[in-house]
Amino acid sequence: MSTKLIYFAWVRERIGKPEEDVELPAGIETVADLLRWLKSRGEEYENALQYPDVIRVAINQEHVGHREKIAGAREIALFPPMTGG
Repeated sequence: MSTKLIYFAWVRERIGKPEEDVELPAGIETVADLLRWLKSRGEEYENALQYPDVIRVAINQEHVGHREKIAGAREIALFPPMTGG
């Protein structure tokens, strides 16, 4: 099953694309697993996700923690911490 990954702000700028559809490999069960796998996909991903603890994540447009299971996710969004303004 294909999952749409959407990148925002400097995560998007560092990865170099706004979104992509991916087939997640076996063993990718949680958000933390996803972030580790993405970092292994190349230098641009490693640069964008070098501090995974600060990356915010939404699954199907609902904010979740890094321990959240991603099974059945149609859309996963990754974005940096937000600041007010």
